[in-house]
Amino acid sequence: MSNESDNNSSPKIKRREFLSSAVLPVAAALTPRVLLAQERLPSSSAARERIRVGIVGAGGIVGSTHIPGLRRMPGVEIVAVANRSLDSSRRAADELDIPRAYADWEQLLAADGIDAVLIGTWPYMHRTITLAALESGRHVLCQARMANNAAEAREMLAASERHSNLVCQLAPSSGTYRIDRALQSLLAGGEIGDVLSVDVQMPQRGFADFGGELDWRHNPEFSGINVLNVGGTYESVMRWLGPGNSVMAKTRVHVPTRRDEEGAERPATIPDHVEVLYELGNGAPVHMKFSETTGLSRGNDIWIFGSKGTIHVDNEQNIFVGRRGDRRLAAHPNPPEGQARHRVEEEFINAIRGIEQVTMNTFEIGVRYMEWTEAIYRSAESGAAVNLPLEI
Repeated sequence: MSNESDNNSSPKIKRREFLSSAVLPVAAALTPRVLLAQERLPSSSAARERIRVGIVGAGGIVGSTHIPGLRRMPGVEIVAVANRSLDSSRRAADELDIPRAYADWEQLLAADGIDAVLIGTWPYMHRTITLAALESGRHVLCQARMANNAAEAREMLAASERHSNLVCQLAPSSGTYRIDRALQSLLAGGEIGDVLSVDVQMPQRGFADFGGELDWRHNPEFSGINVLNVGGTYESVMRWLGPGNSVMAKTRVHVPTRRDEEGAERPATIPDHVEVLYELGNGAPVHMKFSETTGLSRGNDIWIFGSKGTIHVDNEQNIFVGRRGDRRLAAHPNPPEGQARHRVEEEFINAIRGIEQVTMNTFEIGVRYMEWTEAIYRSAESGAAVNLPLEI
C-alpha cells in the first residue's frame, strides 16, 4: 500500500498552506489514495506467518467484528483473553473459543506465546495497556477512542515511535466508509471548486433520557473527555478536508443526573449536546452539531459548499451534487463496489508481516482527533477560540 501524498488529488483548500501547517506527518493518511488502497494485496510467503494474538477486553465489537476478522487471516491464532475478572475472562474464552483466560491484562502481558495485543477496553485503560504492551515487545491494535485525553494520546504516540519495530494501529471510525471515497473523489477533482464552508449535523433522533443509565460513555472515569461521536466524526471529515486549526465550542448537559449500576443517581458531567465551529486550513468555517437530546430531528446531514458547487449527504448517506447554473441537486452515483470496506484486522496483520503499512488509523491521526476533542472542552470552558495543535 502506498503511503505517499498525492498533491494532485487532494481537496482544493489551499493545499500548500495545509501541508506546511501540518505538525504531525499524517498528510498521506488524509488523501483519497488511502481509501482506494483498501483492496486486498497479493499473497506472499509472509502471508501465512504465525501470529498469536491476546485480547484485553472482549466486549461486543471485539467479539462480533475484530476476532472474526483476525481469524479470517491465515496463520493468525487468538490464544488468550483477559477481562476485568477471571470469571469474565473464562466466560469470554468459552464463548469465543479462546484457549487461555487470565484474571487481568498484566497476567496476559506476562505470559509467553503472544505476539500482538488487541485492546478492546474502554478509553480509560488504552494508554496504560498500550505502553505496557509495547514495552513487552507486542504489536498493538487499539480500539477507538484513542485515550482519555490529548496528553495520554501523545504518550501513546511517543511510545510507538520509541518502539518503531512494532506495529501500532487504532481502529478507525467506520461510519462514513460508504461515502468516503466518493467525497474524496469529488473534492480532489475540483467538482465544487474551493471549499467555502461546511455544515455537519450529527444529532440523534431520541428525546433527552432523563434518569437514564450512567453507562461508560457518560462516565468520565471510563470515557475521559470523549463525548458523543465528536472524535469519530472529526476523524471522518479529516479524510475529506484535512485537519482544522482553530476551534470554538458550546456544550450543554441537558440530563443532569443518571443512574449508576446500583440505581443511585449520580451527577452527569459529560455533555449531551455539543456545537462546534472550527476552521480548515484555508480559513473555511466548519459548523458541527452533536446531540442526544434532539427528539425527532432529521438525523445526520452534511453540506459542503464550494465556489463552483455544493455537496449534500443525507441521513441515509445518499450523495447529491449541484453545480453553478443548476436549479437543484442531483443524485451522485456511489456504487457499492467503489466503496471502502472494513479491513482493520487485515491491515494490522499485513503490517506485522511487512506486506503493507498502517493507514487506517495511525496513532498520529488519533492524536489529532484527541487534541480536537480536548479543544472543544477548553473552548466551552473559557468561551474563547482554541488553536491547534494543542498546547499541553
